[in-house]
Amino acid sequence: MHDPTPEERYGADGEDWDERVPAHAAGPPLDLDAFRAGEDVLRGFEVAEVGDVTGRTLLHLQCRTGLETLSWARRGAAHVVGLDPSERAVETARSLAADLGLTQDRAAFVAADVYDAAEAVPDGSYDVVYTGGGALRRLPDAERWAETAASLVAPGGFLYLAEFHPLADSLDDETGSRVVRDYFVRDPWTDTAPGAHADSGADRAHPVGEVVTALARAGLRIDFLHEHDVSSVPRYGTLQRHEDGCYRFPADRPRVPLMYSVRASRPARPRGASGRPGPDGP
Repeated sequence: MHDPTPEERYGADGEDWDERVPAHAAGPPLDLDAFRAGEDVLRGFEVAEVGDVTGRTLLHLQCRTGLETLSWARRGAAHVVGLDPSERAVETARSLAADLGLTQDRAAFVAADVYDAAEAVPDGSYDVVYTGGGALRRLPDAERWAETAASLVAPGGFLYLAEFHPLADSLDDETGSRVVRDYFVRDPWTDTAPGAHADSGADRAHPVGEVVTALARAGLRIDFLHEHDVSSVPRYGTLQRHEDGCYRFPADRPRVPLMYSVRASRPARPRGASGRPGPDGP
């Protein structure tokens, strides 16, 4: 198998992720000062769908500056690990963890390529593998991503993905009411829409069916696929911000999915006929 270069993994223009960290670390929706003061950056549907993480281990792939990672630690996760290809992003995340009084045994961050995560992270598996918010669309190979992520899910654990819906990228940037791009396009594009993330150049379309199929082929069981009429960024000029911090279309116009979420689990190891754990343990 060809080992892709950083340019192939993260954009044909070879843009350096480190150069974009200052943009991640300032202004909405990644306001570090507000986060230090207690603001939670997790979306409401994520909290509900992931559920109680108290006492669980959690790995966040492509964590950027670690805000979501540390939000799960605040919600009771016993140990969180964030992985990102940018050294500067990881340094920012470590600094934030220190500001929050979280030692490395509670929150650790690793600078590595997402495809190398299995070798880079400190543990072989995690109760929850979490990712999303534009992370998947930065990668050219959804199948390889799924294989890597699935390999890190512990028996009885699950992967949770909350991502921007690829249909939203097919609509016009001004109103989100007209289909102007091919839903199935594979060529990378630059997202210049209002509210686009600082690292949104060289994005790639990964249709929902491709992502779900890749996770199933990687050996995970699909627990649910949910589509959401909210976005964490003002993707179109017509979106309106609500009290929960999410953006929605006006009530007088038809809705389309702006984000989607998938939970895919790894079954616990089977128990022996006697009801006791099998030779591999519980």
